[in-house]
Amino acid sequence: MAGIGHNSGLVDEPGKSWRTHVWAKARQQLMPTLPIEVVRRRVARAKELGLSYKTYAGLRAASGDDLIGFMFSNNALDVLRCTDKVTADKTAKIATLKDTRTIGLAQAPTTPNQLSPPLQTAHTAPKPLAPWVKKREHLRNIFAQTGRPSSRFVLICDTAMEREWAQAGRMAGALPTKSFFEVSQ
Repeated sequence: MAGIGHNSGLVDEPGKSWRTHVWAKARQQLMPTLPIEVVRRRVARAKELGLSYKTYAGLRAASGDDLIGFMFSNNALDVLRCTDKVTADKTAKIATLKDTRTIGLAQAPTTPNQLSPPLQTAHTAPKPLAPWVKKREHLRNIFAQTGRPSSRFVLICDTAMEREWAQAGRMAGALPTKSFFEVSQ
């Protein structure tokens, strides 16, 4: 009697090579083949956004749209008190982004003015204990002001609570602060 793990892959039945061929062909047909120019353009866009190609491709595939910007939480920018400002190294990283919109979300006690500049615009963040509907409405209003769809933005965040904003706002996804600011080019 076969136990756990009995599917070892060793098959002596006739037709094994044909089934292997058919499955390999089916898998190959599922994966689209992109022209080299499209791949080059996407690699260049990932570089403009300051992301690794693997990260960019995953976010693009998940949203179905090309990415045009980032939304940063004040925690991601290390702005935690009323007297804090965005650090020089994070300001430098943001300055390297090309053709990219940057939006900030400031939670109390910080204010949107502390995030802009280096960000193009900043708004108050959704209330921490607000119902999901209120968070969604708050983020929709922010994206309505930008005039761009939320599915083309990525949230850069530092906490699990902030990660919920990406889902509430129907954004392309969320990246931890470290993975965004520590990507080597």
